[in-house]
Amino acid sequence: MAISGQSVIPVGYMRRAHGIRGDVVVRGLLEDAHDRLVPGASFETNESPPRILTIESADPSGTDLRLHFAGIEDRNEAEGLKGVQIMIDVADRRVLGVGEWWPEDLVGCSAVDPSGDSIGKVVEVILGGAQDRLAVVRSDGARAEVPFVDALVPIVDADAGIVTFDLPEGLFT
Repeated sequence: MAISGQSVIPVGYMRRAHGIRGDVVVRGLLEDAHDRLVPGASFETNESPPRILTIESADPSGTDLRLHFAGIEDRNEAEGLKGVQIMIDVADRRVLGVGEWWPEDLVGCSAVDPSGDSIGKVVEVILGGAQDRLAVVRSDGARAEVPFVDALVPIVDADAGIVTFDLPEGLFT
C-alpha cells in the first residue's frame, strides 16, 4: 500500500492478458476496487512515465475483473501491461470506520507492552486473508509477526504513534 508521504496508491494491478482483443485480468487491491473499476473510469499507471488508462468494459473474472482499456487492442499490448498498477489519489480512499487504520499509519509506531515499556517498532503490516499481522522489531533486531487481534493488540493510538501489545511470553525467542 501507500508509504507515508505518497500521494497515490494502487487500486489494482494487471495480472495477465485475457484473449486476443486486448483484455487484461486485474486484481483489485482495495476493498472497494470493484466499485471503482468500472467503464468510463480513468486511472494513472505507475509506469515511468505514467499514462492514463480509461476502462471501456469491465466483467467479473472470479475474484478479479476482466477489463478492456481504450487503446489496448490486442494481446501483445495487453501482455505489456502485466504487473502495471493503476493508481488513485490517497485523498480518494474510503473513509475509515472506528477501529480501522491504513497500514502506513501503523508502520513506524512504537510498540509498547501494557505497562508502557518499549518492545520495539512496528515495521510492517502484513495483510492476510484470514487476519492481518503486525511485524514488530525489537532494538536487538529480533522480529515477530503478531496477529492483529484485540487480545494481542488491545490499544492502537496511531495519532500518538503508539501501539500496545499484550504478547505471550517467549514470542521473540
